[in-house]
Amino acid sequence: MPFYIVDDIKKRNPDENPNISMQAAAGEFMKAAIVTKPEGEGVPLHMHPNEEQWTYLIEGKMHYVLGDEERILEPGDFVHIPRNVNHRSRAIDGSAKFFTVKSPTGDGDMQQDYNMVGGEASEKAKKSYNEKAKSQ
Repeated sequence: MPFYIVDDIKKRNPDENPNISMQAAAGEFMKAAIVTKPEGEGVPLHMHPNEEQWTYLIEGKMHYVLGDEERILEPGDFVHIPRNVNHRSRAIDGSAKFFTVKSPTGDGDMQQDYNMVGGEASEKAKKSYNEKAKSQ
C-alpha cells in the first residue's frame, strides 16, 4: 500500500495557470492532489467530459462557480463536480489550499480532460468573482 507524505511529493505548476502549486498522485481508478492557489488565481471556466471531481477545502476561502450556482467556500466545505458541468474557483482574501480527487485516473495527470469554456459564461464567472472578492 503506498503512503504519501505531502511534503515529499514534487510540486508542479499546471500549464493552465503557473501561479498555482499542485502535488499529485495517481492510483488505479482515481487521482488526487493537494492544490494551493494564491489570492485571485485559478484556471479559467472549464469542464471535464470524462471525469468527475470532489474538492475539500483545507485552508482559506474560495469563490466557486459550479454550473449556475456560486458559493464562497470555507475550510471544511466539500464540493462534488459532476462530468460536463462548467466550474472554476478563485481564492479570496488570501491563498487557499484544497484536496481534490478525480476519477477515472486516465493518464494520471490532474490537468487531463480540461475543456475551457469561453464566451458569455466565462465573462459572467469573472464578473461574479470580482464582485464577491470586493465584498469580502
